[in-house]
Amino acid sequence: MEKGALGMIAAQMKWRNRAGALWRAGPGLAISALLALTGLLVWELSGRSVMVSPMIVAMLAGMVLGNSGIPSAGLAPGTALAMRPVLRAGIVLLGFRLTLGDLGQIGLGGLVLIVAIVGASFVAIRRAGRLFGVSPALSELLAAGTSICGASAVLGMNTVTRGRDEEVAYAIACVTVFGTLSMLLYPALGPLFGFGEAAFGLWAGATIHEVAQAVGAGWSVGEVAGETATITKLGRVLLLAPMILGLGLSRSGGDARGGLPVPWFVFGFLGAVAVNTVLPLPGAVTSALTFASTFMLAMALGAMGLETRLAALRSEGLRPLLLAAFGWAFLSAGGAVLVALLGSGAT
Repeated sequence: MEKGALGMIAAQMKWRNRAGALWRAGPGLAISALLALTGLLVWELSGRSVMVSPMIVAMLAGMVLGNSGIPSAGLAPGTALAMRPVLRAGIVLLGFRLTLGDLGQIGLGGLVLIVAIVGASFVAIRRAGRLFGVSPALSELLAAGTSICGASAVLGMNTVTRGRDEEVAYAIACVTVFGTLSMLLYPALGPLFGFGEAAFGLWAGATIHEVAQAVGAGWSVGEVAGETATITKLGRVLLLAPMILGLGLSRSGGDARGGLPVPWFVFGFLGAVAVNTVLPLPGAVTSALTFASTFMLAMALGAMGLETRLAALRSEGLRPLLLAAFGWAFLSAGGAVLVALLGSGAT
Protein backbone atom coordinates (compact mmCIF):
# COMPACT_ATOMS: atom_id res chain seq x y z
CA MET A 1 0.00 0.00 0.00
CA GLU A 2 2.79 2.39 0.96
CA LYS A 3 4.66 1.68 -2.29
CA GLY A 4 1.47 2.26 -4.28
CA ALA A 5 0.80 5.54 -2.50
CA LEU A 6 4.38 6.70 -3.03
CA GLY A 7 4.11 5.82 -6.73
CA MET A 8 0.93 7.86 -7.08
CA ILE A 9 2.52 10.83 -5.31
CA ALA A 10 5.59 10.62 -7.57
CA ALA A 11 3.36 10.49 -10.67
CA GLN A 12 1.39 13.50 -9.48
CA MET A 13 4.59 15.44 -8.79
CA LYS A 14 5.92 14.60 -12.24
CA TRP A 15 2.66 15.73 -13.86
CA ARG A 16 2.68 18.97 -11.86
CA ASN A 17 6.29 19.65 -12.86
CA ARG A 18 5.46 19.14 -16.51
CA ALA A 19 2.36 21.30 -16.25
CA GLY A 20 4.41 23.99 -14.53
CA ALA A 21 7.06 23.85 -17.26
CA LEU A 22 4.41 24.21 -19.95
CA TRP A 23 2.83 27.11 -18.06
CA ARG A 24 6.19 28.89 -17.86
CA ALA A 25 6.78 28.24 -21.55
CA GLY A 26 3.36 29.64 -22.51
CA PRO A 27 4.28 33.33 -22.99
CA GLY A 28 7.35 32.62 -25.13
CA LEU A 29 5.52 30.04 -27.27
CA ALA A 30 2.56 32.39 -27.70
CA ILE A 31 4.75 35.29 -28.84
CA SER A 32 6.66 32.97 -31.19
CA ALA A 33 3.37 31.75 -32.67
CA LEU A 34 2.15 35.33 -33.13
CA LEU A 35 5.38 36.21 -34.92
CA ALA A 36 4.90 33.18 -37.21
CA LEU A 37 1.31 34.27 -37.94
CA THR A 38 2.61 37.77 -38.73
CA GLY A 39 5.07 36.30 -41.22
CA LEU A 40 2.36 34.21 -42.88
CA LEU A 41 -0.04 37.17 -43.01
CA VAL A 42 2.55 39.41 -44.69
CA TRP A 43 3.29 36.61 -47.14
CA GLU A 44 -0.41 36.20 -47.98
CA LEU A 45 -0.89 39.98 -48.38
CA SER A 46 2.05 39.98 -50.83
CA GLY A 47 0.21 37.44 -52.96
CA ARG A 48 2.63 34.73 -51.77
CA SER A 49 5.41 36.52 -53.59
CA VAL A 50 8.71 34.66 -53.91
CA MET A 51 10.30 37.92 -52.73
CA VAL A 52 8.66 37.49 -49.30
CA SER A 53 9.47 34.64 -46.91
CA PRO A 54 7.19 34.16 -43.88
CA MET A 55 10.18 32.79 -41.95
CA ILE A 56 12.33 35.85 -42.64
CA VAL A 57 9.45 38.22 -41.80
CA ALA A 58 8.92 36.39 -38.50
CA MET A 59 12.62 36.66 -37.67
CA LEU A 60 12.78 40.38 -38.50
CA ALA A 61 9.63 41.08 -36.48
CA GLY A 62 11.11 39.13 -33.57
CA MET A 63 14.32 41.14 -33.77
CA VAL A 64 12.38 44.41 -33.69
CA LEU A 65 10.36 43.22 -30.70
CA GLY A 66 13.34 41.69 -28.89
CA ASN A 67 15.37 44.89 -29.22
CA SER A 68 12.54 47.18 -28.13
CA GLY A 69 13.33 46.80 -24.44
CA ILE A 70 10.60 44.34 -23.46
CA PRO A 71 11.50 41.96 -20.59
CA SER A 72 12.80 38.77 -22.18
CA ALA A 73 13.45 36.60 -19.12
CA GLY A 74 9.84 35.46 -18.94
CA LEU A 75 9.87 34.48 -22.62
CA ALA A 76 13.03 32.35 -22.48
CA PRO A 77 11.42 28.97 -21.57
CA GLY A 78 9.01 29.24 -24.49
CA THR A 79 11.52 30.51 -27.04
CA ALA A 80 13.83 27.64 -26.06
CA LEU A 81 11.06 25.17 -26.93
CA ALA A 82 10.36 26.96 -30.22
CA MET A 83 14.04 26.86 -31.21
CA ARG A 84 14.46 23.16 -30.43
CA PRO A 85 11.53 20.71 -30.42
CA VAL A 86 9.27 22.90 -32.57
CA LEU A 87 12.11 23.56 -35.03
CA ARG A 88 12.95 19.85 -35.30
CA ALA A 89 9.31 18.93 -35.84
CA GLY A 90 9.16 21.50 -38.64
CA ILE A 91 12.20 19.96 -40.33
CA VAL A 92 10.67 16.48 -40.05
CA LEU A 93 7.47 17.70 -41.73
CA LEU A 94 9.60 19.30 -44.44
CA GLY A 95 10.22 15.74 -45.64
CA PHE A 96 6.62 15.45 -46.83
CA ARG A 97 7.40 17.92 -49.62
CA LEU A 98 9.79 15.42 -51.20
CA THR A 99 9.87 11.94 -52.68
CA LEU A 100 12.75 9.72 -53.72
CA GLY A 101 11.27 9.88 -57.21
CA ASP A 102 12.41 13.51 -57.39
CA LEU A 103 15.96 12.23 -57.64
CA GLY A 104 15.03 9.86 -60.46
CA GLN A 105 13.58 12.71 -62.52
CA ILE A 106 16.86 14.64 -62.29
CA GLY A 107 18.82 11.89 -64.04
CA LEU A 108 22.23 10.52 -63.21
CA GLY A 109 24.10 13.49 -64.68
CA GLY A 110 21.98 15.99 -62.76
CA LEU A 111 22.35 14.00 -59.54
CA VAL A 112 26.14 13.91 -59.89
CA LEU A 113 26.14 17.66 -60.53
CA ILE A 114 24.07 18.37 -57.41
CA VAL A 115 26.25 16.23 -55.15
CA ALA A 116 29.43 17.74 -56.62
CA ILE A 117 28.36 21.38 -56.31
CA VAL A 118 26.88 20.96 -52.82
CA GLY A 119 29.93 19.12 -51.50
CA ALA A 120 32.48 21.41 -53.16
CA SER A 121 30.79 24.65 -52.10
CA PHE A 122 30.24 23.47 -48.51
CA VAL A 123 33.91 22.55 -48.11
CA ALA A 124 35.17 25.66 -49.93
CA ILE A 125 33.11 28.09 -47.82
CA ARG A 126 34.08 26.42 -44.54
CA ARG A 127 37.77 26.58 -45.44
CA ALA A 128 37.55 30.11 -46.80
CA GLY A 129 36.05 31.14 -43.46
CA ARG A 130 39.50 30.76 -41.90
CA LEU A 131 41.03 33.09 -44.48
CA PHE A 132 38.29 35.66 -43.95
CA GLY A 133 38.67 35.45 -40.16
CA VAL A 134 35.09 34.24 -39.63
CA SER A 135 34.26 31.97 -36.68
CA PRO A 136 34.02 28.23 -37.47
CA ALA A 137 30.36 28.14 -36.41
CA LEU A 138 29.28 31.04 -38.63
CA SER A 139 31.38 29.70 -41.52
CA GLU A 140 29.63 26.34 -41.24
CA LEU A 141 26.18 27.94 -41.10
CA LEU A 142 26.94 30.08 -44.16
CA ALA A 143 28.26 26.99 -45.95
CA ALA A 144 25.08 25.03 -45.22
CA GLY A 145 22.70 27.85 -46.12
CA THR A 146 24.54 28.62 -49.36
CA SER A 147 25.19 25.10 -50.58
CA ILE A 148 21.92 23.37 -49.64
CA CYS A 149 18.68 25.26 -49.02
CA GLY A 150 18.96 28.65 -47.38
CA ALA A 151 17.33 29.39 -44.03
CA SER A 152 16.06 25.83 -43.46
CA ALA A 153 19.58 24.47 -43.88
CA VAL A 154 21.00 27.08 -41.48
CA LEU A 155 18.43 26.11 -38.85
CA GLY A 156 18.93 22.39 -39.38
CA MET A 157 22.73 22.61 -39.37
CA ASN A 158 22.70 24.64 -36.18
CA THR A 159 21.36 21.62 -34.29
CA VAL A 160 24.89 20.28 -34.75
CA THR A 161 26.93 23.47 -35.11
CA ARG A 162 25.46 25.13 -31.98
CA GLY A 163 26.17 28.66 -33.16
CA ARG A 164 24.99 31.72 -31.27
CA ASP A 165 21.60 33.22 -32.15
CA GLU A 166 23.34 36.22 -33.69
CA GLU A 167 25.44 33.95 -35.91
CA VAL A 168 22.31 32.12 -37.07
CA ALA A 169 20.51 35.40 -37.80
CA TYR A 170 23.53 36.76 -39.68
CA ALA A 171 23.80 33.60 -41.81
CA ILE A 172 20.09 33.65 -42.65
CA ALA A 173 20.26 37.33 -43.62
CA CYS A 174 23.23 36.64 -45.92
CA VAL A 175 21.71 33.66 -47.73
CA THR A 176 18.44 35.58 -48.15
CA VAL A 177 20.19 38.58 -49.74
CA PHE A 178 22.37 36.58 -52.12
CA GLY A 179 19.61 34.12 -52.99
CA THR A 180 17.37 37.04 -53.94
CA LEU A 181 20.16 38.49 -56.10
CA SER A 182 20.46 35.15 -57.89
CA MET A 183 16.72 35.01 -58.52
CA LEU A 184 16.80 38.48 -60.09
CA LEU A 185 20.05 38.14 -62.07
CA TYR A 186 19.94 34.53 -63.35
CA PRO A 187 17.21 35.02 -66.01
CA ALA A 188 19.37 37.72 -67.64
CA LEU A 189 22.59 35.70 -67.35
CA GLY A 190 21.24 32.41 -68.70
CA PRO A 191 21.14 33.47 -72.38
CA LEU A 192 24.65 34.92 -72.09
CA PHE A 193 25.89 31.47 -71.07
CA GLY A 194 23.98 29.87 -73.95
CA PHE A 195 21.70 27.86 -71.65
CA GLY A 196 18.47 26.41 -72.98
CA GLU A 197 15.50 26.09 -70.63
CA ALA A 198 16.48 22.66 -69.26
CA ALA A 199 20.06 23.75 -68.62
CA PHE A 200 18.92 26.99 -67.03
CA GLY A 201 16.52 25.13 -64.72
CA LEU A 202 19.29 22.75 -63.70
CA TRP A 203 21.62 25.70 -62.97
CA ALA A 204 18.98 27.59 -60.98
CA GLY A 205 17.88 24.55 -58.97
CA ALA A 206 21.45 23.47 -58.23
CA THR A 207 22.77 26.86 -57.11
CA ILE A 208 20.07 29.29 -55.88
CA HIS A 209 19.74 29.31 -52.09
CA GLU A 210 16.03 29.03 -51.18
CA VAL A 211 13.44 26.73 -52.76
CA ALA A 212 11.08 29.64 -53.53
CA GLN A 213 13.90 31.66 -55.11
CA ALA A 214 15.02 28.78 -57.34
CA VAL A 215 11.46 28.02 -58.42
CA GLY A 216 10.75 31.70 -59.07
CA ALA A 217 13.83 32.10 -61.25
CA GLY A 218 13.02 28.93 -63.21
CA TRP A 219 9.39 29.73 -63.95
CA SER A 220 10.28 33.29 -64.98
CA VAL A 221 12.15 31.76 -67.94
CA GLY A 222 9.61 29.13 -68.96
CA GLU A 223 7.70 25.95 -68.11
CA VAL A 224 10.56 23.53 -68.81
CA ALA A 225 12.99 25.71 -66.82
CA GLY A 226 10.50 25.98 -63.94
CA GLU A 227 9.87 22.24 -63.72
CA THR A 228 13.59 21.40 -63.97
CA ALA A 229 14.53 24.01 -61.35
CA THR A 230 11.87 22.69 -58.94
CA ILE A 231 12.91 19.05 -59.25
CA THR A 232 16.62 19.86 -59.04
CA LYS A 233 16.16 22.07 -56.00
CA LEU A 234 14.10 19.45 -54.16
CA GLY A 235 16.79 16.88 -54.90
CA ARG A 236 19.32 19.27 -53.39
CA VAL A 237 17.16 19.67 -50.27
CA LEU A 238 17.35 15.90 -49.76
CA LEU A 239 21.09 16.28 -49.11
CA LEU A 240 20.34 18.28 -45.96
CA ALA A 241 19.61 15.10 -44.00
CA PRO A 242 22.85 13.19 -44.72
CA MET A 243 24.88 16.40 -44.24
CA ILE A 244 23.48 17.06 -40.75
CA LEU A 245 23.57 13.40 -39.77
CA GLY A 246 27.12 12.91 -41.02
CA LEU A 247 28.47 15.93 -39.14
CA GLY A 248 26.54 14.99 -36.01
CA LEU A 249 27.89 11.44 -36.02
CA SER A 250 31.44 12.56 -36.76
CA ARG A 251 31.43 14.97 -33.83
CA SER A 252 29.90 12.53 -31.41
CA GLY A 253 32.25 9.75 -32.50
CA GLY A 254 29.23 7.78 -33.65
CA ASP A 255 28.05 7.57 -30.04
CA ALA A 256 24.92 9.38 -28.87
CA ARG A 257 26.54 9.61 -25.43
CA GLY A 258 29.37 11.73 -26.86
CA GLY A 259 29.86 15.44 -26.36
CA LEU A 260 27.39 16.40 -29.09
CA PRO A 261 24.04 14.64 -29.56
CA VAL A 262 23.33 12.75 -32.76
CA PRO A 263 20.55 14.64 -34.62
CA TRP A 264 18.06 11.77 -34.52
CA PHE A 265 15.25 13.96 -35.87
CA VAL A 266 16.94 13.58 -39.28
CA PHE A 267 15.63 10.01 -39.35
CA GLY A 268 12.15 11.48 -38.97
CA PHE A 269 12.81 13.67 -42.00
CA LEU A 270 13.98 10.64 -44.02
CA GLY A 271 10.99 8.64 -42.77
CA ALA A 272 8.64 11.38 -43.99
CA VAL A 273 10.30 11.28 -47.43
CA ALA A 274 9.97 7.48 -47.50
CA VAL A 275 6.29 7.59 -46.51
CA ASN A 276 5.58 10.22 -49.14
CA THR A 277 7.35 8.05 -51.72
CA VAL A 278 5.64 4.73 -50.91
CA LEU A 279 2.22 6.10 -49.97
CA PRO A 280 1.59 9.32 -51.91
CA LEU A 281 -0.58 11.53 -49.71
CA PRO A 282 -3.68 13.43 -50.89
CA GLY A 283 -2.99 16.99 -51.98
CA ALA A 284 -4.96 18.43 -49.06
CA VAL A 285 -2.90 16.46 -46.54
CA THR A 286 0.39 17.44 -48.17
CA SER A 287 -0.69 21.09 -48.18
CA ALA A 288 -1.61 20.91 -44.49
CA LEU A 289 1.73 19.32 -43.58
CA THR A 290 3.62 21.87 -45.67
CA PHE A 291 1.77 24.69 -43.91
CA ALA A 292 2.52 23.16 -40.51
CA SER A 293 6.19 22.87 -41.43
CA THR A 294 6.36 26.49 -42.57
CA PHE A 295 4.55 27.66 -39.44
CA MET A 296 6.88 25.74 -37.12
CA LEU A 297 10.01 26.99 -38.88
CA ALA A 298 8.63 30.53 -38.74
CA MET A 299 8.00 30.08 -35.01
CA ALA A 300 11.60 28.99 -34.54
CA LEU A 301 12.93 31.96 -36.48
CA GLY A 302 10.60 34.35 -34.65
CA ALA A 303 11.91 33.02 -31.33
CA MET A 304 15.47 33.37 -32.59
CA GLY A 305 14.76 36.96 -33.56
CA LEU A 306 13.52 37.64 -30.02
CA GLU A 307 16.82 36.34 -28.64
CA THR A 308 19.03 38.19 -31.16
CA ARG A 309 20.67 41.46 -30.16
CA LEU A 310 21.47 43.97 -32.90
CA ALA A 311 24.62 45.10 -31.08
CA ALA A 312 25.94 41.55 -31.25
CA LEU A 313 25.08 41.37 -34.97
CA ARG A 314 27.01 44.57 -35.63
CA SER A 315 29.98 43.16 -33.74
CA GLU A 316 30.30 40.40 -36.37
CA GLY A 317 31.43 43.05 -38.87
CA LEU A 318 31.62 42.73 -42.65
CA ARG A 319 33.85 39.66 -42.87
CA PRO A 320 30.96 37.14 -42.76
CA LEU A 321 29.20 39.14 -45.48
CA LEU A 322 32.32 38.95 -47.66
CA LEU A 323 32.50 35.20 -47.00
CA ALA A 324 28.86 34.85 -48.05
CA ALA A 325 29.61 36.83 -51.23
CA PHE A 326 32.52 34.48 -51.97
CA GLY A 327 30.27 31.46 -51.44
CA TRP A 328 27.62 32.93 -53.73
CA ALA A 329 30.15 33.58 -56.50
CA PHE A 330 31.75 30.15 -56.07
CA LEU A 331 28.40 28.35 -56.16
CA SER A 332 26.98 30.32 -59.10
CA ALA A 333 30.11 30.20 -61.26
CA GLY A 334 30.96 26.60 -60.38
CA GLY A 335 27.41 25.49 -61.09
CA ALA A 336 27.38 27.28 -64.45
CA VAL A 337 30.63 25.59 -65.48
CA LEU A 338 29.35 22.14 -64.47
CA VAL A 339 26.04 22.64 -66.28
CA ALA A 340 27.90 23.76 -69.41
CA LEU A 341 30.15 20.68 -69.19
CA LEU A 342 27.15 18.43 -68.67
CA GLY A 343 25.59 19.96 -71.78
CA SER A 344 22.04 19.37 -70.53
CA GLY A 345 19.74 21.38 -72.74
CA ALA A 346 22.42 23.83 -73.81
CA THR A 347 21.82 25.53 -77.09
